[in-house]
Amino acid sequence: MNHTASATHLGDRIPLPRTRARIGVARRDITPPTGIRAKNWGPAEWERSEGAHRPFELTALGVIADDERPRVLLAVDGTWWRRVADEQRVRGAILSGLGLEPDQLMLSLSHTHAGAVLCAADAHLPGGELIAGYLEALAAAGIAAAREALDAAVPGLIEWVTGRCPLAADRELDVDGRPLVGFNPGGEADDTVMIGRLSVDGEVRGTLVNYACHPTTLAWQNREVSPDYVGAMRETVESATGAPCLFVQGASGELAPREQYTGDVAVADRHGRSLGHAVLAALHALPAPGEELTLDGVVESGAPLAMWTGRAAGGGEGAAGSVTSVELPLRDLPTLDELAEQWKDIDPRSREERLARARNLREGYIDGPTVPHPVWAWRLGDAVIVGHPGEAYSRLQKTLRAHFPKTPIVVMNLTNGPGFVYLPTRDAYARGAYQAWQTPLAPGALDLVEDHAITVIAALLDHN
Repeated sequence: MNHTASATHLGDRIPLPRTRARIGVARRDITPPTGIRAKNWGPAEWERSEGAHRPFELTALGVIADDERPRVLLAVDGTWWRRVADEQRVRGAILSGLGLEPDQLMLSLSHTHAGAVLCAADAHLPGGELIAGYLEALAAAGIAAAREALDAAVPGLIEWVTGRCPLAADRELDVDGRPLVGFNPGGEADDTVMIGRLSVDGEVRGTLVNYACHPTTLAWQNREVSPDYVGAMRETVESATGAPCLFVQGASGELAPREQYTGDVAVADRHGRSLGHAVLAALHALPAPGEELTLDGVVESGAPLAMWTGRAAGGGEGAAGSVTSVELPLRDLPTLDELAEQWKDIDPRSREERLARARNLREGYIDGPTVPHPVWAWRLGDAVIVGHPGEAYSRLQKTLRAHFPKTPIVVMNLTNGPGFVYLPTRDAYARGAYQAWQTPLAPGALDLVEDHAITVIAALLDHN
């Protein structure tokens, strides 16, 4: 090993990326009512929830940086938007209630597959009569939590660190020539956990966790609503830090737990503790809030000892943001009648679930040969937060982080809308993966989003 390639001197520091701004955190309970429609799996023989495994939470992070433009991140335990109209109604109500512009709010769903159906058009189905009221309650909770977080915002820090967790696995498995959705022992998965430690005057006030892994532990056998692994993760981190934990889903299009599709909530809790302990391991390795390790001197012992000590550090000022869009091409789509014919021999419940998803994906979204795909981006001090409504494969986050290796980048799927569609790799299209035939987007859409996001991030960093 070459120890002289990079000279180190007394007084040198190990920089810790940070965001310096006024910050506030607030939370509301958004547990869906018992009896609400929660049928998210084709094989499910039930439609109404029968209870709650763990509470559902909506947690607001309010940030007011030196540009004095308030920004709100809402981390929401929720499934996924099935119609453009529902997402627009909820987010629009929150924007209106807070007096914010579209670039100032990111509403990010955790993507649990054991939650309430977020589709008011299902009012005629069992449990569907409760959905409209729940969506109104969700918007009200978003307004109240965001207002509280912004009103309580005081000067503080978000310090960024990367951890690792082996929970996520590749879920693109080929068996006897058929592409399945399940653990692929030969695949590789991005294990990156991006973590933000929020503090005020040296006291931890919250933790932001960004990890890419489908919350599909619990499936059709489970009849309770559940935040899946996110619930136990949050409990683990909050018990150790004494402060709220916000979870935002990463680019997890092809990632999920190895063990999934079960009704055993203990498995979901075990998964959550795995991620929670990975978060805590990374946090415990940090110096005290507001400090950086500094080479203070040398102590002569049996060997000359380099003395690295935590010292107060500055930096992390500045902010900028944008909401932009990139035009994505559509593939040649079969009609709904053609899909019904194609799926006529599968289980009727699963066929109707597939057809409903296809119908909802098209309503209010597809109008021409291309569709605009929105991208929200904030630069907050030394870090960047990027959100989009689709389900991108993990290559998106890996590409962005590799392109900007010195910048912590939070990458969020299922954020705002419209465009609740998969963004698979070209290889996924070639092998006929579920994500590729389910999405209306043509091969190459992921490439276009990556290129666009790189341009957006570069512009924000140049704005510094």
